[in-house]
Amino acid sequence: MYFSNIPAIRYEGPNSRNPLAFKFYDADRVIMGKPMRAHLPFAMAWWHNMCACGTDMFGGDTADKSFGAEKGTMAHARAKVDAGFEFMQKLGIPYFCFHDVDLVPPAKDIRETNRRLDEISDYMLEKMQETGIRCLWGTANMFANPQYMNGAGSSNSADVFCFAAAQVKKALDITVKLGGKGYVFWGGREGYETLLNTDVKFELENIASLLRMAVEYGRKIGFTGDFFIEPKPKEPMKHQYDFDAATAIGFLRQYGLDKDFKLNIEANHATLAGHTFQHDLRIAAINGMLGSIDANQGDPQLGWDTDEFPFNVYETTMCMYEVLKAGGVAGGFNFDAKNRRPSYTDKDMFYAYILGMDAFALGLIKAAKLIDDGRVDSFMAERYSSYSRGIGLKIRSKNVSLEELAEYAERTGKPELPGSGRQEYLESIVNCILFSE
Repeated sequence: MYFSNIPAIRYEGPNSRNPLAFKFYDADRVIMGKPMRAHLPFAMAWWHNMCACGTDMFGGDTADKSFGAEKGTMAHARAKVDAGFEFMQKLGIPYFCFHDVDLVPPAKDIRETNRRLDEISDYMLEKMQETGIRCLWGTANMFANPQYMNGAGSSNSADVFCFAAAQVKKALDITVKLGGKGYVFWGGREGYETLLNTDVKFELENIASLLRMAVEYGRKIGFTGDFFIEPKPKEPMKHQYDFDAATAIGFLRQYGLDKDFKLNIEANHATLAGHTFQHDLRIAAINGMLGSIDANQGDPQLGWDTDEFPFNVYETTMCMYEVLKAGGVAGGFNFDAKNRRPSYTDKDMFYAYILGMDAFALGLIKAAKLIDDGRVDSFMAERYSSYSRGIGLKIRSKNVSLEELAEYAERTGKPELPGSGRQEYLESIVNCILFSE
């Protein structure tokens, strides 16, 4: 055991002072007819939790993620599997997500890398059968290798495009082998630094071709889950093509991919796009494309993807409000989040997940109360009530012409002011729900 000093994490309630206990995540607690675990299918991100060691552009590792093995070896890959499954069991996390290169050290030859993936996925299957832990989704890392400096599907090199296709094929093979519910495309470098050297139309068409081939191959090998696009506006490229939820949806519809794809919405990516997390969730939901969620948060004072563990309960409440209103998500809640660089111990790994799971559990509790309270919904219905009768009903029924509307306006002479939006009143309701017993 790698975490012998850590007990299984239990629910002890909000008055507990035990740092290795849940304060709000009570897996069996029923909220709006379902146990909390069903509302919140949590997943561990393999790349951050089992691989990230606190390195940043100004300094090297602070955390030891060797797990007793030499890094860069298959022994280390197996040690990460052992440690990862022990970690998930102790926290009661039912899913994991992965990139291909998180699982094994890449070899110089793609055939050897693929052989390593076959070996480690066999071992992971054994652990999955022992523990009941499942794969939420897989993906291919097509941004770290220097060959992807200009993107993968968007690369100016046909050879690089082929290698990207090969990586996607193998990552799909492994995802299907591990029973993954989804497969994600995060366009890590699918974007540009300057339009002076970029044929945007050409690159978008090539990205769409790669996605289409992935769908065709995935369905051929028996993948029945959803494909996801994960919007992000910038970083590492100055401008990325999957800028936000609306942009990604438009792209999918333009190229006829919307029947197979949904969106994987990340909190930190939404805020980098200048939106709230809630905004991108709602845009995805009203378009029938709310697929899965990367649960993290950014720092509003920093303009990059900080991938912090979520603690802002206002944000998690608004997230769960959208999720409950949408009837849930097809995927799950993947903690695409990493410990801060000075939080480098084994205990810090557990503290971080306890924080994130509790923050979303409390958000779920408060969101359900906000819905049960009913005042926000009642106000919303009243605000648009002029469309439930008379000329408004004809507009909503699409049973009116522009000429008829113009005649109505002339007869009316001048409209009354619209009803008050009462933003401050509604925000006070949210505060009352958040901070009351």
